[in-house]
Amino acid sequence: MDVSSIAAAASANALGRVQAEASLMVLKKAMDLQSQSALQLLQAVPAPVQVPDVGGSLGGVVDTWV
Repeated sequence: MDVSSIAAAASANALGRVQAEASLMVLKKAMDLQSQSALQLLQAVPAPVQVPDVGGSLGGVVDTWV
């Protein structure tokens, strides 16, 4: 094995590491953006409305006969 092939292998190894680190950084950024978007969607959901109690008979039975 000569010096040029060793240098080429080292260069290819370094390039592979740089590409892997760049891919990881892009993945982390995408996950951060996705979590921010999900948080905004959750914050946009309105709070549930409290229905006043009308004696407990209204809405207590659901007719499922078809």
